[in-house]
Amino acid sequence: MIVVAGHLCLDIIPALGTGASLEPGRLVEVGPATISTGGAVSNVGVSLHKLGAQVRLVGKIGNDPFGSLVRGVLGNYNLEENIVVGSEETSYTVVVSQVGQDRMFLHCPGCNDTFVADDVTEEHLDGVEHFHFGYPSLMAKMSADGGKELVKLFERIHTKGIRTSLDMSYPDPNSSQGRVDWESLLASVLPFVDIFLPSDDELAFMLPTCKRTPEALARRCRELGASTIVIKRGELGLYGLDAQDNECKQSCYPVQVVGTTGSGDATIAGILYGLTHGFSFDESLRAGCAVGACSVEGPDAVTGVLSWPETVARFKISSGT
Repeated sequence: MIVVAGHLCLDIIPALGTGASLEPGRLVEVGPATISTGGAVSNVGVSLHKLGAQVRLVGKIGNDPFGSLVRGVLGNYNLEENIVVGSEETSYTVVVSQVGQDRMFLHCPGCNDTFVADDVTEEHLDGVEHFHFGYPSLMAKMSADGGKELVKLFERIHTKGIRTSLDMSYPDPNSSQGRVDWESLLASVLPFVDIFLPSDDELAFMLPTCKRTPEALARRCRELGASTIVIKRGELGLYGLDAQDNECKQSCYPVQVVGTTGSGDATIAGILYGLTHGFSFDESLRAGCAVGACSVEGPDAVTGVLSWPETVARFKISSGT
């Protein structure tokens, strides 16, 4: 069983034509909107479910119409049971995604900002082999006070002998999370993290004095306490440094890109699927890139994700031991 916890929201993705210009005072005609769940809880968790893994999702929503939509989407996969209902509004993101341009996000944190360590209960951890947490950098209480709640959570789970992994997201530099001393926070939490899975852009922001190469960023994360590091590099693929100090570089599979929203989360799902099914480190990174490639063929994170046997057949990759 894999628990995926952390940031959960509703994604609203309007279809934008090529060349649409977003300017004040102008009406821009768009196509139908894709409505999906977003955030690490949904993107990683549903992708793992579609691959065939046993997964339990722990996120927080409000008792409002957006919260009902989130529960309805997750209910289609029978994954809504452990979602916590808070008193604040449900988080949502408007994703502005145009072909040939980087994405822009209009984000309301909602009750993600009130998520704390105790929202992950002992019942949530029953029978769990692996615990993954995503996007504390977008969650006010998980990143406040030097990451006190995040450290409390990971120390508790790591002490139980459950393997742990952590992913980040790029915070708004003008928000409270953008002003966090991330290097200090990482030094506190990474000793309890078995697999650290940030992007190179996130690490460059959080480790501003470090040389901006995947090798240097990974080594700095190792110095801060992480056991295994996998750095997501967008179209450049993955760079990995395992616990035995072995490097691995995995390039992306060539596909027709429809949308890149949540593709990093889908990639993480592939990596975690591999690591929890006996794959080697290299095989797990190949699995991650294959699942990520499937993801970008849909407008959201999970529509394009296939079952693991279908993924193996399509990309002719090793299915592990």
